[in-house]
Amino acid sequence: MKCCFKILVINPGSTSTKIAVYDGNKSIFLKSIKHSLEQLAIYEKISDQYEFRKEVILNELIHAEVDIEQIDAVVGRGGLVKPIESGVYEVNETLKEDLRRGIMGEHASNLGGLIADDIAKSLPKARAFIADPVVVDELEDVARITGLPDMPRRSVFHALNQKAVARSFALSRDKKYEDINVIVAHMGGGITVGAHRRGRVIDVNNGLDGYGPFSPDRAGTLPTGALVDTCYSGKYTHEEMRARIHGKGGLIAHLGTNEVFEIEHMIENGDEHAKLILEAMAYQISKAIGGAASVLKGMVDGILLTGGIAHSEFVVDYIKVRVSFIAPVIVYPGEDEMKALAENAQSALGGEVEIKEYK
Repeated sequence: MKCCFKILVINPGSTSTKIAVYDGNKSIFLKSIKHSLEQLAIYEKISDQYEFRKEVILNELIHAEVDIEQIDAVVGRGGLVKPIESGVYEVNETLKEDLRRGIMGEHASNLGGLIADDIAKSLPKARAFIADPVVVDELEDVARITGLPDMPRRSVFHALNQKAVARSFALSRDKKYEDINVIVAHMGGGITVGAHRRGRVIDVNNGLDGYGPFSPDRAGTLPTGALVDTCYSGKYTHEEMRARIHGKGGLIAHLGTNEVFEIEHMIENGDEHAKLILEAMAYQISKAIGGAASVLKGMVDGILLTGGIAHSEFVVDYIKVRVSFIAPVIVYPGEDEMKALAENAQSALGGEVEIKEYK
């Protein structure tokens, strides 16, 4: 069987589209295309941006003289589809319909699978995939229960990066991901802490608009009574309250910025309030890691810190002091979604992992 394949990776974000071409595990082309607010403002819905984004991608590939005829697979960011198990899914009509409808919400990543399929169909041998979208759901039943039957916990997290980092850790220990237990804390604009047991994320917080540590722009877990009272106070509309939870919460609400390094500079200049707030975020991440350790019954091979905030020595050192007694702490700063998507497609085409059917 062919040992390596040429993969086109498509990762649409809110104001950009990242594309990459991999030959095996080697990146031979990488581009982040910025879209101005004026360009996007003419589209009523995100799904209306489909043709615009596809043409931009194709034009960039032509300009870079990429021979797309040699592409074996096009893999797109998964998007907000139905809750599914982790893995690589071939794009089919059911998946495309759910991406178009936005059944779990509208997000630019919904365009990834649609554009991947359209481009793949225009090529002589390419197949279209998505891999590990944010709605990957492997929660145990007991982890879903809350105090209100009509409000179960949902799995919405950084599945792609968490899984990729966990696999890297396993490889560094000459083990398979399915043979280890790890806790992964992805620390970015949103923060999710997952308990990975033998290849499945059996518990994780909803980092989009739910619970868990507060983050640079998300409020995280809030006092329920106070939240309900605020919602009915008449001071805020429904949209304004949603924005306070996701977009204007967390570090922004406290300090007016979501940039951790800017806050570190404030601390270096003697701002004690900024120090308290950043410590509080790291404190909540540490508590979530401790909770995940109890889910894994203390059998933890490693605690993996990843995402953009993992570049912060202040945050990482604070967490290490509180959780190193559980297991070794390993830092994987930043994230590489493009590489993770390409690796998933490589593994699928190479027969190393099952190609799943979306139903």
